[in-house]
Amino acid sequence: MLKRVGGEISEEGAVISIKEASFPVPFKAGLEFNSPVHGNWNIVHTGMLMPEARQIYVCADNCMRGVVLTAAEMNAADRFSFVILEEENLLNGNLEDITIEGVSDVLNRLPQKPKAVLLFTVCLHHFLGCDLEMVYHELENRFPDICFVRCYMDPIMQKHGLTPDQKLRKAMYDPLKPDKKDPHTVTITGSDFALDETSDLKRLLRAYDYKMPEMPECHTWEEYQRLGEGSLFVTVYPPGKYGGEMLAERLKRKHLYLPGSWNYEEIRGELQKLAETLNLLGNTGTEDKTGSENRTVSDTENKWIGVGDFSVEEEIRKCEEALQNARVLIGDTPIALDYLFHPRPLGLAKLLLTHGFHVETVYLDSISTEEKEDFLWLQKNCPDLMLKATIQVKMRVLSRKNNRKILAIGQKAAWFTGSRNFVNMVQGGGLYGFDGIRRLCGLMTEAYQNEKDTEDLVVRKGWGCESCI
Repeated sequence: MLKRVGGEISEEGAVISIKEASFPVPFKAGLEFNSPVHGNWNIVHTGMLMPEARQIYVCADNCMRGVVLTAAEMNAADRFSFVILEEENLLNGNLEDITIEGVSDVLNRLPQKPKAVLLFTVCLHHFLGCDLEMVYHELENRFPDICFVRCYMDPIMQKHGLTPDQKLRKAMYDPLKPDKKDPHTVTITGSDFALDETSDLKRLLRAYDYKMPEMPECHTWEEYQRLGEGSLFVTVYPPGKYGGEMLAERLKRKHLYLPGSWNYEEIRGELQKLAETLNLLGNTGTEDKTGSENRTVSDTENKWIGVGDFSVEEEIRKCEEALQNARVLIGDTPIALDYLFHPRPLGLAKLLLTHGFHVETVYLDSISTEEKEDFLWLQKNCPDLMLKATIQVKMRVLSRKNNRKILAIGQKAAWFTGSRNFVNMVQGGGLYGFDGIRRLCGLMTEAYQNEKDTEDLVVRKGWGCESCI
């Protein structure tokens, strides 16, 4: 049995105060540790959002294990197939043939053909120069009624260029056609989770009778196709930005990137951009069909007050009230949060710190360019805030025990701190805008008052998916 030699493991290289951290990578790359926190979605979970579609992976069996288990664990194995590549397929140079014949065999065995196939090719196809265009061309000729979606499971590209996740979020919209454009439809693209019905964006658009289709809410192929009717495409989740832009360019529509934020002025600006794009604003105010006047201000003030019954100032007032109420309850309880909870962890830390909460630690491995201003602000105003890695190899052995109550926001923060009082959510989970801030306050309050079984919850793959674990 292996035994550790020497004294305690130093935190150096895995833990750093923000005042000493470098932007955008505070920790050196090296051997990585994968914690047993699996609530984040992977390409299998995301691909299952396309209704009436089947995923087919073509790769070696050692790589196949993870994706097969993901499909099984989310009770979606009936929409998943695979083709195993063996050494002789590589040595004999017939990778195109084995891919075409393997996929054809899978489809010919199905009692009912899917509307679409998300065909995932892998690193080996790149290494051996497989003619993928020929592969897809032949499959499309053999199965003309099936839409083949070009997908990639190539982690060799993980740190260079577009990630497999970004490419998938683009590919999943490729089957949409420019047949129809509805001026009163705004399609929300690129997210794993539908926005909350109470979110700012949905409330604002609903007031003007806009339809807001989203992939997570599509259950049939016909509903999916209606995503292409949007006259405007809006992306709120950063990994979906590329796909949203490419979709809008292909269909010759407008696209807005309005990422989730914890900053009042940024939220205000994004809602104003949306209103201006849809011509909901006027310099002197306009009458909507209900007779209510759209409140605006002069260009010199450059501050939007509201549209229709949506008042930004009232939204902020409610946020301040919710934050104050949560602060009174939570008090000086230490707070740890992580990047898996939301793409803007430093922005969230700043919001909480400026409202009196005792944020001690942020778990992350890199810092988004979208958070550079928040990073610099925290460096100057909260220099003792600690940044802790999640994949640095020392995190495997550093202590996760605490003798005090810690409120964790996110699964990784909960696991690394050993907290049982945590907000169980990943990737923003539908939170957005001013409403998202208020909902967060409610989630923090609930987590502070009620313990959860951390060890049981965080190992379940794909938070929000059905799990058989």
